Amino acid sequence: MNGNSRTDDRSQETQAQEPVVTSPEAAPDASAQTSSPQAASEASAEVERLQAELASTRRRVDQLARAYQELEKDREEFKQRLSRERERMLDVERGKVATMLLEAVDELDLSLSLGGADASSGLAKGVKMIRDGLLGKLQQAGVERLQLVGQPYDPNTAEATDMEITPNPEEDQRVVAEARAGYRMKDRIIRPARVKVAKYVAPAKA
Repeated sequence: MNGNSRTDDRSQETQAQEPVVTSPEAAPDASAQTSSPQAASEASAEVERLQAELASTRRRVDQLARAYQELEKDREEFKQRLSRERERMLDVERGKVATMLLEAVDELDLSLSLGGADASSGLAKGVKMIRDGLLGKLQQAGVERLQLVGQPYDPNTAEATDMEITPNPEEDQRVVAEARAGYRMKDRIIRPARVKVAKYVAPAKA
């Protein structure tokens, strides 16, 4: 027989006896399989922690937003109060100036009344022109005269300086005459009127 065949037999036997070595890459990673449940648990815990932090942050943002809205509301209310107070103080000062001008009008009226029948003189006409001019300026500033005659007496708008007896019960506590005119500016009385008030007294029976 040929000698080469023996050599081939020995080579085949040697290959059969050699151990089969498996590549490390092909072998399954036992440690990775073992740690997979633990890694999943840790990842789940991390997700829950992040979700809790997100919810807490959202609540904090909501609290800050509400606090900012309340601050803006308080600031706007303060501005409105400040504006109202400023306007009220200006009205008070305007009322004081108007009251002084009304006193001047009263003095001019007194001068005209003391003039008697000489109302057609140049001096009387000049005084009346000044008086009417002052009243016109006051009306432009929002000053209005109170119309009280015939109305029920109100101590908030007038001072009762005289009384008149009346037998008519419907006229009881009504204003029958003005001794001095009263005025208001907007909704505020800057000078109460001085009035005569009727008082009902039942007529004596015979």
